[in-house]
Amino acid sequence: MSYSIALIIENAPLLLIGLRATLLLAAVTLLASTILGVVLGTLATAKARWVRLLVALYVETFRDIPLIVTIFTIFFGAPFLGVPLEPFPAVALGLSLWGGANAAEIVRGGISAVHKGQREAATALGLRVWKIYLLVLWPQALRAVLPAFTGLLALIIQSTSLGALVGVTEFLKAGGLIIERS
Repeated sequence: MSYSIALIIENAPLLLIGLRATLLLAAVTLLASTILGVVLGTLATAKARWVRLLVALYVETFRDIPLIVTIFTIFFGAPFLGVPLEPFPAVALGLSLWGGANAAEIVRGGISAVHKGQREAATALGLRVWKIYLLVLWPQALRAVLPAFTGLLALIIQSTSLGALVGVTEFLKAGGLIIERS
């Protein structure tokens, strides 16, 4: 058996811990980002200008600030506000806020891609606003949104490695620990 295979087998428990943390962090972040993205992306298409401006402020803030700054601010800043956070929740929150901003832009773009005649037809039929989104706009926007969400998932999985900087033992950190030991 070669040295590298023996090294992997010997350190399999640590690698599995890291893989579990990476997948759990990615799943939590994707779920929170999707919920946040659908809500904010839908609000970004609202008629009220002040709602669109608030959503745009959130989206641009979290898309423009580097992700590592967001994670560090949450992890090191929360204790000053009296909310000490463990590394995992701090990274999950930071990734979710960033992912939610990106998801909101994806959802807004998907809804905007639906021809405006669809909304007008639904309004002419007397559908309420929530039914227009649920029955007409969201199903049609889904086709445009899915490829971009796949890319966002890949970015989220890659970004979980930033958790190592505040103490989350994710997959890449586990690999780094193995390299340091060997």
